[in-house]
Amino acid sequence: MSYQFDNLKLEKGMYGVAGKSFTDLLEAEDPSERYKGTALEGLDAYQRQLKRFDIKVKGLGSDVVDKFFQTSQSAVLFPEYVSRSVRQGMEETDLLPAITAAVTSIDGMDYRSIASVPDKDRKALKRVEEGAQIPQTEIRTQENLVKLHKRGRMLVASYEAIRYQKLDLFSVTLRQIGAHMSRQLLSDAIEVLEQGDGNDNPAQALKVGTAPMSGTAGSLTYDDLVDFWSQFDPYEMNTLLVSGEMMRKLLKMPELQNPMTGLNFQGTGKLTTPLGANLLRTSALTGSKLIGLDKRYALEMVKASDVLVEYDKLMDRQLERAAITTIAGFAKIFPDAAKILTV
Repeated sequence: MSYQFDNLKLEKGMYGVAGKSFTDLLEAEDPSERYKGTALEGLDAYQRQLKRFDIKVKGLGSDVVDKFFQTSQSAVLFPEYVSRSVRQGMEETDLLPAITAAVTSIDGMDYRSIASVPDKDRKALKRVEEGAQIPQTEIRTQENLVKLHKRGRMLVASYEAIRYQKLDLFSVTLRQIGAHMSRQLLSDAIEVLEQGDGNDNPAQALKVGTAPMSGTAGSLTYDDLVDFWSQFDPYEMNTLLVSGEMMRKLLKMPELQNPMTGLNFQGTGKLTTPLGANLLRTSALTGSKLIGLDKRYALEMVKASDVLVEYDKLMDRQLERAAITTIAGFAKIFPDAAKILTV
């Protein structure tokens, strides 16, 4: 049986097409639906090209980097391999899905988010008398544009130095680049949660021992967490971002030392709070500070590009100072859905 993937012509022009990735273009030429019920079912169009050129990128039998450059067509696959490895590293350490309500992809650098900030009176679903006007919820675009930042790392290596390195090992380095990029994006997200997105919408800052919070400044108790939780009505505090110092204080609480919490942590490695929030530790927060949020309503991620690599350099074996970048920003949706607590 002949397959379409064996006859595709691969060229540099398949990269850099607006709105479409390299894999999107491959899928358009060689749809995965054609392979249902065959030995190739479950592979996407890019993975079928790896099979075409007999390139193994992982496992004990992984090939060396030089295998990509046996032909001019197989060399076209190398930038996508780099991009996929970096994205895998980003996903392995990515906390953004746990704190973002929506992800918006755009073509360009200018984007205005929308906002609806009704007062307490307009939030109420009042009874509407016959002939009376139905209460309105106003949705408008934000005054200022969302700030998009280009984040990335430079791949610095000579082709001679890595050509005989196993792809499985090289992928580890690329995944580490992705992990660094993911942490940079998380720092951007936390900055927007704390300070706002430039539209006068910073998170409300609360402090233990200062009204409306009770307790004693410098210490954190279960009662303080309950007070913090109560500030979120009508939202739900379902996520807590904490610094390493704050994590230690939380884990020392008697309420977090009950047998079920211990068994859950020992069995799955996942931590929960007595209030049911998802507990996330990050080095992007410092000091005795935590951010509580309702992940369903707090933050929007805006992506102007996925992971981009300088494909010309990579295909021409000019790895020295090849940039790997992504462009993204964040916008607040409902400001009251995120709050900061300082101990």
